[in-house]
Amino acid sequence: MTNKYEVALVLSVANGDDAVNALKEKFNDLMTKNGTVENVDEWGKRRLAYPINDETEGYYIFTTIDCEPSLPAELERIAGITEGVLRIMVIRK
Repeated sequence: MTNKYEVALVLSVANGDDAVNALKEKFNDLMTKNGTVENVDEWGKRRLAYPINDETEGYYIFTTIDCEPSLPAELERIAGITEGVLRIMVIRK
């Protein structure tokens, strides 16, 4: 049984565009291999509401996926150990 989820991902822009693109590709590949990506909405570089790890800007990506219930926990685990991810939030739609 699969569910629809929305993944909000905020990436660090401190390491440059190449690092952001590598992280985008990493998480997109992970979601594509374990589910169906329905929509990707990239807001791009925006000012954060409050500083996170002394950074004031982040790269925002919102993705809608259809996947097994185990994938959101795996996404949060991988984001927690990945350098360059400021925040992740996964919500079941």
